[in-house]
Amino acid sequence: MTVQDTYPIYLANKPIMPNTDLAVEDKYTGEVVTRVPSAGPELVEQAIAAAVTATRPMAKLPAYKRQAALQHCVERFIQTRDDLAEVLCIEAGKPIKDARGEVTRLIETFKIAAEEATRIVGNGQVMELAISERARAYRGMWKRVPIGPVSLITPFNFPLNLVAHKVAPAIAAGCPFVLKPARNTPIGALMIGSALAETDLPEGAFSIITPSNEDSAPLVEDDRLKLLSFTGSLIGWKLKAKAGKKKVVLELGGNAACIVDETIAGNHLDDAVDRMVIGAFYQSGQSCIGVQRILLHASIYDDFKAKFIAKTVKLKAGDPKEEDTFVGPMIDQAAAERVESWIAEAVADGAKLLCGGKREGAIVTAAVLEDVPRDAKVSCQEVFGPVVLLRKFNSFDEALSMADDSDFGLQTGVFTRDLYRAQRAWDELDVGGVVVGDVPSWRVDHMPYGGVKDSGLGREGLTWAIEDMTELRLLVIRDPEHAE
Repeated sequence: MTVQDTYPIYLANKPIMPNTDLAVEDKYTGEVVTRVPSAGPELVEQAIAAAVTATRPMAKLPAYKRQAALQHCVERFIQTRDDLAEVLCIEAGKPIKDARGEVTRLIETFKIAAEEATRIVGNGQVMELAISERARAYRGMWKRVPIGPVSLITPFNFPLNLVAHKVAPAIAAGCPFVLKPARNTPIGALMIGSALAETDLPEGAFSIITPSNEDSAPLVEDDRLKLLSFTGSLIGWKLKAKAGKKKVVLELGGNAACIVDETIAGNHLDDAVDRMVIGAFYQSGQSCIGVQRILLHASIYDDFKAKFIAKTVKLKAGDPKEEDTFVGPMIDQAAAERVESWIAEAVADGAKLLCGGKREGAIVTAAVLEDVPRDAKVSCQEVFGPVVLLRKFNSFDEALSMADDSDFGLQTGVFTRDLYRAQRAWDELDVGGVVVGDVPSWRVDHMPYGGVKDSGLGREGLTWAIEDMTELRLLVIRDPEHAE
């Protein structure tokens, strides 16, 4: 496949091409590879109005029809999986092996949503209300109903699967939506739109548009939209403050820690090294649950460090289209320059750069540092690049404290052979998820996913996203024959 010269955006289920003002670059070569329309304020208003109009038709759409639309998308994604991976490799600079993996997750996410479409919405429960004499003639029950039109905003780092985690549950729940994908990686979302346009969803069920951040304000502020689901940077908290009465779900950043205690040795230590190399450097570290801080018991520190560096220096950085490339370009040169400057700042403050950290254009080679000051940006902020820090600890209590010493709280990895320590980590760490025996960047798409503290608000994962996109509605019935 070659990338098309242009891709349309979608307004009320229909492809439109009002202009070709938004250029999309190959993130490795820097060349413009395609153009898509840039949506102005008028299109934003039309998209919101269309979603409002589609509120009742979507709510009335039978579960099997919502399921059929999702299943159709699954079939189309399977048919075009190679094209989707190639586009992802080009528009996001994602190494082709990672791109194929994301397409697989896209398919799985829509599959799960198709299954949930007939389970969650409409499912309810009969409630026993006769808990006292005064309520003996009453019966209660509740069900879930769609919340209404929703606004979805997604980032550049997973242009397919993070879109899927918002679009698929919206359809399953019966909510019309307006989606704004990242403007530097819009093609994947528009290819998803192409599949949706082939379905029988009611007119206005979806719009996928590409406004500027300035023109996107109504997607946050308009009270006709009943939920804002945002994945991205810490700007999400400012958006929440502007969102008015609507429900808000935020999946923001992280600087994930991974603990390796003294019970990990021999083959288990080798396994931890292998998993950590992947967790720290896959897709150039541009993942909010990528491993940023590796906390090592003092007794295994030197052994782990030697093995980890030996693996890291062998990672190939370069053209993401080549099968053996592991570290591709960052989203743009400015992002790479920022990472380079953060590394230099840490070194100037006393950190040791053990390997990597060299920049060429938008590519930064995989970097490992130690002795990093706690207040260095690479430690206390989200690097979002191929950089990882090594730190020693002497007790598991100390390790837990170090892991929690962060404004973020998304996921933490814990490598231990001690069941009780694993349980303690789960009980005590102030994070959204604890992964034992693997890196925090591991995820299956139906599990509850999200964070605490600066990392966000609410949970994704299909069941939980659908619940956020629905409201509980109660029914109470009085039987006069049993009333006093």
